Amino acid sequence: MADESFCTSITAICFIYLAQLKFPSPGIAILPIFIDNHKPFIKDTITQLFLTTESESEPHLAGLVIDLFCTSMIDVANELGIPSYLFFTSNAVFLSFMLHFPILDAQIHTNFKDLETELIVPGFINPVPPHVLPSGVSSKRRYGYTWYLYHGRRFKETKGINVNTFAELEPQAVSFLSCNGGIPPVYPVDPLLDLQGQMHSRLDQTKFESVKRWLDNQPPSSVVWLCFGSFGSFGRSGHPILWSLRQPSRGFSSPTDYVNHEEALPEGFLDRTAERGLVCGWVPQVEVLAHPAIGGFVSHCGWNSTLESIWFCVPIAVRMRIKEMQEKSKKTLMDGGSSFISLECLIKEMLNEN
Repeated sequence: MADESFCTSITAICFIYLAQLKFPSPGIAILPIFIDNHKPFIKDTITQLFLTTESESEPHLAGLVIDLFCTSMIDVANELGIPSYLFFTSNAVFLSFMLHFPILDAQIHTNFKDLETELIVPGFINPVPPHVLPSGVSSKRRYGYTWYLYHGRRFKETKGINVNTFAELEPQAVSFLSCNGGIPPVYPVDPLLDLQGQMHSRLDQTKFESVKRWLDNQPPSSVVWLCFGSFGSFGRSGHPILWSLRQPSRGFSSPTDYVNHEEALPEGFLDRTAERGLVCGWVPQVEVLAHPAIGGFVSHCGWNSTLESIWFCVPIAVRMRIKEMQEKSKKTLMDGGSSFISLECLIKEMLNEN
């Protein structure tokens, strides 16, 4: 964020930078308070840009698209008399859980962690053991529980939900979401991937070139890529390994690279694996997965990592249908594909609203 509002254009998208706010003092509800404090600034910015003139030559405001953490912005849309749409960056199965969570809360009066029976969640293929649910919902006394409950309720107040998936990848969940009358229209618009690496402005090209040279010297589909996500930290396979090893993140800060990887590894590990592995810090995951030497991916299975591995046809640990899913993920964005049609329906809906 910057102190003054200004606009830059990247691929026809105009970014408006709001005045920087002080982060709340450390406490339980830091993020919701921080987001909520932006409401008057966002309302004023939208009013200044779109609602102070009736000129037909000025841009027309079709609606407000909000992030899954920013549901309090629904209030801003309502005050301005414009529709709000949710962009759910995770998958349809988790969206099903979030929408069903308020119902579970009303039905179950004990902590989920104390349940001895599995939960039935519409959109899930199988019953869910309570211990695999997000840790924030394990106890009703935890703030995370209230947070999930609040957002799950507010999702239903939107005019529509864009979800980062495609129908062929999660057919049961997408079918449930599409046929449930109590849920706003759901538009699967995946895959939304940064294939050009435009968001990697912090990329140290020199460091990555050394990793790329190492990959170039490996046989096709021979390297196992180990990376536990942007907020993750950490057997032997008999295959060459490329391991992105980073320091654990603290609070809301991003993880950082080790100055010396030896401090995080067993003594002598780097020497023993020098002939068949490379340990590195942060590298652009898309570029690594796209490299022909990569043949497998050991991942924390974050949703972006899952979608990227499907796009580049790199199996994730136990995923066996990767080739089939790769073909479907690329067809879905083509003219007539499921996500193409879904996005077209969303645009028509937004235009009809106005």
